[in-house]
Amino acid sequence: MADEQKSTVFVTQVGSPIGRKKDQRETLVGLGLNKLHRTRELEDTPSVRGMIAKVQHLVRVESQG
Repeated sequence: MADEQKSTVFVTQVGSPIGRKKDQRETLVGLGLNKLHRTRELEDTPSVRGMIAKVQHLVRVESQG
């Protein structure tokens, strides 16, 4: 079995969850973000993309191959 290059995305929190709905705060935690300017490398899957779309105003996304 050959090693397949999984595509990933880098997600950085740039907005504060203060004053946001509870589900948006929980989505940030689900992405591994809970402090400003924290970055996580995540696998580019439809579920991750859906979570990013939900909090797109609070995060910055950079695609990686």
